[in-house]
Amino acid sequence: MLRHPKLAVAVLLGVALLLITGQRLWPTLVAGLASYLIIAAGMTLLGGLARPIPEPPPQGEMRKVRMTYRCDICGAEVRMTMAPTEDPEPPRHCQDDMRLTATIDDAL
Repeated sequence: MLRHPKLAVAVLLGVALLLITGQRLWPTLVAGLASYLIIAAGMTLLGGLARPIPEPPPQGEMRKVRMTYRCDICGAEVRMTMAPTEDPEPPRHCQDDMRLTATIDDAL
Protein backbone atom coordinates (compact mmCIF):
# COMPACT_ATOMS: atom_id res chain seq x y z
CA MET A 1 0.00 0.00 0.00
CA LEU A 2 1.32 3.45 -0.87
CA ARG A 3 1.92 5.85 2.01
CA HIS A 4 1.45 8.97 -0.13
CA PRO A 5 -0.89 8.23 -3.04
CA LYS A 6 -1.18 11.91 -4.04
CA LEU A 7 2.60 12.13 -4.37
CA ALA A 8 2.68 9.00 -6.53
CA VAL A 9 -0.03 10.41 -8.80
CA ALA A 10 1.87 13.71 -9.09
CA VAL A 11 5.10 11.89 -10.01
CA LEU A 12 3.34 9.74 -12.62
CA LEU A 13 1.66 12.81 -14.09
CA GLY A 14 5.02 14.61 -14.22
CA VAL A 15 6.70 11.68 -15.97
CA ALA A 16 3.84 11.47 -18.49
CA LEU A 17 4.12 15.21 -19.22
CA LEU A 18 7.88 14.85 -19.56
CA LEU A 19 7.49 12.05 -22.12
CA ILE A 20 4.76 13.86 -24.04
CA THR A 21 6.59 17.21 -24.30
CA GLY A 22 10.03 15.70 -24.92
CA GLN A 23 11.82 17.84 -22.31
CA ARG A 24 15.21 16.86 -20.86
CA LEU A 25 15.15 14.84 -17.63
CA TRP A 26 17.62 16.63 -15.29
CA PRO A 27 16.40 20.22 -15.66
CA THR A 28 12.84 19.00 -15.13
CA LEU A 29 13.80 17.05 -11.99
CA VAL A 30 15.70 20.02 -10.56
CA ALA A 31 12.76 22.34 -11.23
CA GLY A 32 10.35 19.87 -9.63
CA LEU A 33 12.56 19.47 -6.53
CA ALA A 34 12.98 23.25 -6.20
CA SER A 35 9.21 23.73 -6.49
CA TYR A 36 8.58 21.11 -3.81
CA LEU A 37 11.10 22.70 -1.42
CA ILE A 38 9.64 26.19 -1.90
CA ILE A 39 6.08 24.96 -1.30
CA ALA A 40 7.14 22.91 1.76
CA ALA A 41 8.96 25.91 3.28
CA GLY A 42 5.97 28.17 2.63
CA MET A 43 3.53 25.72 4.22
CA THR A 44 5.81 25.40 7.26
CA LEU A 45 5.92 29.18 7.68
CA LEU A 46 2.16 29.49 7.32
CA GLY A 47 1.65 26.67 9.81
CA GLY A 48 3.83 28.51 12.34
CA LEU A 49 1.80 31.69 11.92
CA ALA A 50 -1.49 29.84 12.33
CA ARG A 51 -0.78 28.70 15.91
CA PRO A 52 -2.95 30.45 18.50
CA ILE A 53 -1.49 32.74 21.16
CA PRO A 54 -1.08 30.85 24.44
CA GLU A 55 -3.54 31.68 27.21
CA PRO A 56 -2.31 34.01 29.96
CA PRO A 57 -1.33 32.37 33.22
CA PRO A 58 -3.98 32.08 35.94
CA GLN A 59 -4.72 35.12 38.09
CA GLY A 60 -2.21 35.47 40.92
CA GLU A 61 0.57 33.51 39.20
CA MET A 62 3.75 35.53 38.79
CA ARG A 63 4.63 36.85 35.31
CA LYS A 64 8.02 37.93 34.02
CA VAL A 65 8.34 41.71 33.62
CA ARG A 66 11.30 44.05 33.20
CA MET A 67 10.54 47.46 34.64
CA THR A 68 12.79 49.99 36.31
CA TYR A 69 11.34 52.52 38.77
CA ARG A 70 13.00 55.61 40.27
CA CYS A 71 12.06 57.61 43.36
CA ASP A 72 11.83 61.33 42.51
CA ILE A 73 12.58 62.34 46.12
CA CYS A 74 15.73 60.37 47.01
CA GLY A 75 16.81 58.88 43.65
CA ALA A 76 16.56 55.22 44.67
CA GLU A 77 16.02 52.82 41.76
CA VAL A 78 14.23 49.47 41.76
CA ARG A 79 14.08 46.87 38.99
CA MET A 80 10.96 44.69 39.01
CA THR A 81 11.44 41.27 37.38
CA MET A 82 8.31 39.38 38.54
CA ALA A 83 4.79 40.71 39.09
CA PRO A 84 1.28 39.25 39.47
CA THR A 85 0.08 41.23 36.40
CA GLU A 86 1.73 42.44 33.19
CA ASP A 87 1.16 46.09 34.16
CA PRO A 88 1.73 46.27 37.95
CA GLU A 89 1.20 49.33 40.10
CA PRO A 90 4.40 51.26 40.81
CA PRO A 91 6.06 50.60 44.17
CA ARG A 92 6.03 53.30 46.86
CA HIS A 93 9.15 54.88 48.33
CA CYS A 94 9.50 57.96 50.54
CA GLN A 95 5.69 57.91 50.91
CA ASP A 96 5.22 58.53 47.16
CA ASP A 97 4.76 56.38 44.03
CA MET A 98 7.98 55.71 42.12
CA ARG A 99 8.24 56.83 38.48
CA LEU A 100 8.71 54.29 35.67
CA THR A 101 11.97 54.94 33.81
CA ALA A 102 13.37 53.53 30.57
CA THR A 103 17.06 52.75 30.18
CA ILE A 104 19.07 52.10 27.03
CA ASP A 105 19.28 48.40 27.98
CA ASP A 106 15.46 48.17 28.11
CA ALA A 107 15.12 49.53 24.57
CA LEU A 108 17.35 46.77 23.12
